[in-house]
Amino acid sequence: MASVNLRPNESQEQLLKRFRKQVAKSGILSTVRRKRWHVSKSELRRIQKKKAIRRARRKQQQRGW
Repeated sequence: MASVNLRPNESQEQLLKRFRKQVAKSGILSTVRRKRWHVSKSELRRIQKKKAIRRARRKQQQRGW
């Protein structure tokens, strides 16, 4: 759980900025987005395989093959 305390002479905007940074670093949002819908393990492997193939193709195109 991300939490921040108001520092002396700190504005609300600065406090909010610090909180957002802390949430981004902790990976809370990415976890929530990933768990929004249930994806079976086989489906997850299939998606990861597709991404790996896409990355490999991009890498080959950059090399000039």
